[in-house]
Amino acid sequence: MLLAGAALLLLPGRITAQGQMENLHEGPIAAWTYTVRAGDRFSTIAQRMGVSIEALAAANRMTPPYILREGQILKRPDPAYGPLRRAPPPDLTPALAQSPKQPSGKRDADAPRLAWPTSGAMTSPFGGSVKGLPNRGIDLVALAGMTVYAAAAGKVLFAGTEPERFGQLILIDHGGGWVTAYAYLGQVRVKEGQSVSRQQVIAKIGKSGEAKRPSLHFELRRDNVPRNPALYLPVRL
Repeated sequence: MLLAGAALLLLPGRITAQGQMENLHEGPIAAWTYTVRAGDRFSTIAQRMGVSIEALAAANRMTPPYILREGQILKRPDPAYGPLRRAPPPDLTPALAQSPKQPSGKRDADAPRLAWPTSGAMTSPFGGSVKGLPNRGIDLVALAGMTVYAAAAGKVLFAGTEPERFGQLILIDHGGGWVTAYAYLGQVRVKEGQSVSRQQVIAKIGKSGEAKRPSLHFELRRDNVPRNPALYLPVRL
């Protein structure tokens, strides 16, 4: 399944999941650019600009989960996107035209060394069609209660519930813009801000969010651009 529902906000010095804190900045934004500050949410910035989330994302070449960083400059969408209006409730499903693609058979040399986050057969590969849209990660079928491991060492950005689609969710920052995501979990075993080592236990397999059976959705992103995790994981014998 797609990790498209986990829009993020920025807290001072770290990133965490949207909806966990009220936005600190409520006034309308009339300028053509906006510098992201601590406490900002992507959806709220769009609302303050009077544009849709989709238009703001397209103007800034961003895709879900809309990761913001303090000091980041967002451009107001061109008027060609339509008249200014109050943003509707967030629809975080990305349009195909906005979906970045990972070059086939190519991997970044400076990527973190990944381990498989859990055992189990892959049921949906990267780029496979899911509800008419390409999968931004991979899906692994597993038994309830099986262990989920950190794919690489890093710091937990978010650990909790994403209510829209993905249920129990963990995001881990590995430095250099690299982030891994673990969705549809049954039980979270880490906390935000916690440092974890490679293959440390972080969760248990379950069935949360829109998952129909016990499974794990796993994503790898660099600077919010999805990468094919299969290119970075060791070969299974």
